[in-house]
Amino acid sequence: MSQQTPQELELAVLLINALDLEDMAAEDINPEAPLFDASNSESLGLDSIDALEISLAIAKHYKVQLKADDETNKSIFHNLRSLSNYINTQRA
Repeated sequence: MSQQTPQELELAVLLINALDLEDMAAEDINPEAPLFDASNSESLGLDSIDALEISLAIAKHYKVQLKADDETNKSIFHNLRSLSNYINTQRA
């Protein structure tokens, strides 16, 4: 498992809280594991409702807007690392 950066850990905590993932620790989220691929055992197995919840939490916490009709959402939401990188580029 790849090591989380401090920014990824902060985002993982936000995801845990936004999605009420009580049985999971933020440190346990592999930053390179898919967020939505239910067929992958390392995936969080999230769904489209979870993506909406994540988008709202990111908008509130980081002031970064994620749009539902953005063609790059699949790559943005691929894993914790790609999501964190997107937030960092939008905040720069």
